[in-house]
Amino acid sequence: MDRRTTTTTIEAIQPASLLRLLSLVSPALPVGSFAYSQGLEQAVASGWVHDEPSAERWIVGLATESVARVEVPLLARLHRAWVRQDDGAVRAYNDRLWAMRATRELRAEETDLGRSLARVLASLGVAPARSWINEAKATHLCLFALAATHFEIQPAAAALGYSFSRVESQVGAAVRVVPLGQSAGQRILATAVEAIPAAVECGLMLTDEEIGSATTAQSIASSWHQHLYCRLFRS
Repeated sequence: MDRRTTTTTIEAIQPASLLRLLSLVSPALPVGSFAYSQGLEQAVASGWVHDEPSAERWIVGLATESVARVEVPLLARLHRAWVRQDDGAVRAYNDRLWAMRATRELRAEETDLGRSLARVLASLGVAPARSWINEAKATHLCLFALAATHFEIQPAAAALGYSFSRVESQVGAAVRVVPLGQSAGQRILATAVEAIPAAVECGLMLTDEEIGSATTAQSIASSWHQHLYCRLFRS
């Protein structure tokens, strides 16, 4: 997908679809994403993240080197599979993402949010979501892709929204646990917003063999976090 195609697709999004996308990435969506830090709390406890610059490196780094290289290309593939009603492909990409979560806490976060989103979507009349409510490996990304197809949100726009929601969640966690001021959080968010479009564009062009990241620090932090004595977050 070239830059012109990506931009045209996003500009063409219908108002109703845009509003649905905003609702899917809103912190008000009742899936419990506020309860997770994805290893950031442990990174703070270990001294790796301790101020605004280090928080920015951590958050923007994960957005560009992990989310853009794993979730974005898999979201595009899940979107296509849901459109084609290819249950086998949906399950395969869902399970691939679950297997790529390196720790118990990251897998639990993915499936807790996934099942919660399945319940929300089912309550909104998205029928395919019902069978995922009790699915042991239901990933949040898989259900997000289902919502995007149901509400006619194109893959590029969905990927931008998903990437932003991940960054916003991390910024919220950093503001609480580093701690940072609200203005510092907004500066980090602004930096991330500048980096996300190009990262998403690259992620959408990855081949199957290129999907993957090497965010070792996050994996280490996540594995240590389950033993952290005093915690605000579940991951």
